[in-house]
Amino acid sequence: MIEFARNVRLWFEPEEVREEGRTPDYRFSLANERTFLAWLRTSLALIGGGFAVDQFLPDLRWGWRVGLALALLAAGVLCALRAVNHWVRCERAMRKGEDLPVSRFPAALSLVVAVVAVAMVAVVLLGWEG
Repeated sequence: MIEFARNVRLWFEPEEVREEGRTPDYRFSLANERTFLAWLRTSLALIGGGFAVDQFLPDLRWGWRVGLALALLAAGVLCALRAVNHWVRCERAMRKGEDLPVSRFPAALSLVVAVVAVAMVAVVLLGWEG
């Protein structure tokens, strides 16, 4: 938990990351940044999907509509937070010459998206209305 708190502080003070270890090959730092941006795009897509479910499925039962929308919105928020935390962790690992950090987050995110997708398939097939 202390490591996470330190990483959160580094989100807003990235110049402090430079004080650790050696500067990695810039190509690796740029690849890390592209990965960060890909996670942000995924986050924006999930948030957009959450709003779309809420706005464009008015005939869906309120509980289902809100539940699916909130699941997508929450996944988007977590994805955005995970993006910046993973960027900091990878940058620090590269500077220290350590292995890149592993994460269960991609698997968890995939499961959330799959569950929402299965629920949406059921909604489409069964035509549940409010």
